[in-house]
Order: sequence, then C-alpha cells, then structure tokens
Amino acid sequence: MPEMKTLKVALLGCGNVGAQVARILLDDADILASRTGARLELAGIAVRTLDAPRDVELPQHLFTTDAEALVKDADLVIELIGGIEPARSLILSALQNGASVVTGNKALLAQDGPTLYAAADQAGVQLSYEAAVAGAIPIIRPIRDSLAGDRITRVLGIVNGTTNFILDQMDSTGAQFSDALAEAQSLGFAEADPTADVEGHDAASKAAILASLAFHTRFALENVHCQGISEVSAADIAAAKDAGFVIKLLAIAEKIDSADGGGGVSVRVHPTLLPRDHPLGAVRGAFNAVFVEAENAGELMFYGQGAGGAPTASAVMGDLVSAARRLVLGGPGRTETPTSQVDVLGIDAVTTSYYIGLDVADQPGVLARIAQLFAEHGVSIEIMRQSVHNGSAESAELRIVTHRATEAALAATVEAVKGLDVINSVTSVLRVEGV
Repeated sequence: MPEMKTLKVALLGCGNVGAQVARILLDDADILASRTGARLELAGIAVRTLDAPRDVELPQHLFTTDAEALVKDADLVIELIGGIEPARSLILSALQNGASVVTGNKALLAQDGPTLYAAADQAGVQLSYEAAVAGAIPIIRPIRDSLAGDRITRVLGIVNGTTNFILDQMDSTGAQFSDALAEAQSLGFAEADPTADVEGHDAASKAAILASLAFHTRFALENVHCQGISEVSAADIAAAKDAGFVIKLLAIAEKIDSADGGGGVSVRVHPTLLPRDHPLGAVRGAFNAVFVEAENAGELMFYGQGAGGAPTASAVMGDLVSAARRLVLGGPGRTETPTSQVDVLGIDAVTTSYYIGLDVADQPGVLARIAQLFAEHGVSIEIMRQSVHNGSAESAELRIVTHRATEAALAATVEAVKGLDVINSVTSVLRVEGV
C-alpha cells in the first residue's frame, strides 16, 4: 500500500476560532486523514505575541511570529487574523505560492474579494470562505453549489449574533438598548467596542458576500445600505410586540424587477419588523439564520450558531477538508461562481412597508389629517394605533404600519408628516418585512 501523502497546513491567527482549529487538527488527525486521503500536518501557527494566554493548550514549538515564511512553505493556509492588512498580503502570497486558502475574513472579502478570486484563479488553487458568513451554518456552498441550477430571488439573514442577542433581550425582558448591550458584553457576545456589530457594519460585509453568490454579481461593501440598531428603543420593541411583530437586524439581498423588463438587485442591512410567526422571528439569543427564496426550490432556511470558537472552526474545517481532497485527487481549485452583471440598485428602488412612531397633539382631527397626507403620497395605512403619551393629556403616541410601497414614496411621506403642525416629533421609522 503506498504511503499516505502529507499536506502542510499553516494557521494564521490563534484567537477563539484559530485555537479550536489547531485543536481539531491535532486531536482528530487520524479522522481527517481518512476523510482527505492525506495527513494534515499543522506546520505552524503565526501569531503576534508568542506568550499570549490562549483557551487551548497547544505545543509551544508550533508558534511563530514569521507569518510570511510560514505561508511560503505550506500546501494549505488558514487565515483567521481578520482585518485588511496583513491578511490581504499574506493570502495573496499564499495563493501565488500555490497554496489553497481557507479564510473567515468577511471584511476583506467584502472590500477586495475580486482581487483574491482572480489570484486564486490564476494560480489554479482554491479560495474557500464558509466561515465568513453565519459561523457554523453551511450557507456558502448551498447557495453556490446546491442552488446553482435555480434562480434565487431573495435572501434574508440574521447574520450577526451580537445584535440578535441584544434585540432578543429587549424583546423578552423589556430592557433598554444600553442595558441589553451591557449584558451582551458581560457574557462575551459583544466586544468592548461593539460599533461594528451594533451599527450593522459586520452584517453589511456578510450581506455583500451573500448577494455576490446569490446573484452572480460582485457586490462590495459600498453597495450595501447600512443602518444599525443603536436607535431602537424599548418603546419600539414594546409597540412592535403589541402589534404582533418582533424586531430583528436583517441583511436583505433581493432582485427587483422593473416594468420595462430591467431591474436589478438591492442589498441592505437595517432593523426590521417581522411577524412573530415568521421563521426568522423565532431565532433567539446569539443564533443566526439565513432565509432563501428561489424560483423552483421555494423557501429554505438555514439555522444554527453564528459565532463562537468551536462552531466557526467547524466551518473552517469543512473548507479545509474539501481543499485537501482536491489536492489529493487533483483538478482545478473552486473559488467563485461565474459572474454575470446585474444593476446595483439603491434603497429607493425597494418596495417595503414602514412602521412609523409619532408623538402627536391629542386633539380632534389629527388622525384624519395624517391619513389624508398618506393618501396624497400614495401610501395606504394598514394599522394605526393611538395611546396617551406618558400620561399627558396634551399629546398622544401614534403607531402606524403601512401597506407596501416604494421606499422613495414612504420616505417622502415621512418628510411630509414632519411638516404637519400637529406632529411633535417622529419617534421612529422602521421597515417591515414578511407581511
């Protein structure tokens, strides 16, 4: 029997995910060999600080600060350091030296993915990134491969566990945003600086990746309309709950057809009201889920842990085994699906519903004036609820849910409402999906 081939694996980064990847490579070496047909030898782990504390006890001789030398002698490279540089340069170096690369770097892929795909194509090696979106959930390969013969029309995703945990806490306990954020930080779900999560930037990077795969067109971060959850109040959560909705931060990519046969794709991230019985409405805590609508497959949902060391390491290892099998069996690397070109549409082209919170004067004729203004702008009202505002006899709280209309018409309506003398303030404007 011929001796089994050995493939050298270079690991860049040893944080929560990297440490778990190293553990799996060492502990499950025999299992991985049986599945790939080759021994996967962890050749080294590139880190910034050799003696930094780590969650997993690993052989000290594996650590190095010379990432450039490590990637030049590897068959497979796993990049888990994040950020743009030096990750970009190290990945390009690995690809140019003939190594296949597995990465979880959503920010880099959203910003400069085409450069990396082109380098992988030119070198004939594989660039895989299942871990870049939704942690352990297998979503990249199903969209890229399983649905390759279908036409995806829409993707909706809860792709950031931190924001889902915060919104779920607010919904289940009535907590204010700041208190729910503090709880998320104390449990390790949110970073000390949570800006990338709560302002939607992390989800926007993932939305660009999902849109690129689903619609075979390259979308960059600047193509994604982005709004975070920091302005969502406990009052918004309570009002949504009272109306049968739950608020989630959604990443949405959808195909929009126009009357002239054209159209394009809109990609957006923002807080969204969903009916509580929608499949995504039931996603609790720090879990993620991606809901896909396709012409022939219909509705599909992928659900699971969207973050954490071991769950995300599972996605990394799936890509690594696939890349190793290709090296054993031969054949070209697989990077991205062939691209077409659809127009990138701004959010003004979207058709949606709105939830609008108003602080209004509590006097006769107010509701009629507001309803008339909505009608003049071609926006119909589905739900309108009024209650006394903070016990005041002079003002009232008005909550409106509209029927679907264009984003442009809805935005113009809100601006017109602000000009009414009976409006004290517009307290919130959120979009509604699933109705």
